[in-house]
Amino acid sequence: MFYTYILKSLKDRKRYIGFTSDIAKRLNYHNAGLNPSTKNRRPFDLFCFKKFKNKLEAERHERYLKRLKGGKQLEKEIEEMLKSSR
Repeated sequence: MFYTYILKSLKDRKRYIGFTSDIAKRLNYHNAGLNPSTKNRRPFDLFCFKKFKNKLEAERHERYLKRLKGGKQLEKEIEEMLKSSR
């Protein structure tokens, strides 16, 4: 199982979008400061995620979400992810 996830920084309230096969491990990785693009925005909470059967689907969804760069369509996608991650 693979996941597309959105983290929310408790420092600046901004979001980070990624994909992984182990959400807990990846969250710990970000919070430990091991990811250069997020280390100055720690700590993070897991905001939402979406499950996928394979890596390719999760990776494609991550790229799609990042291309949206905010706006109504991203908010719609986040609402759907929140529903599925409950």
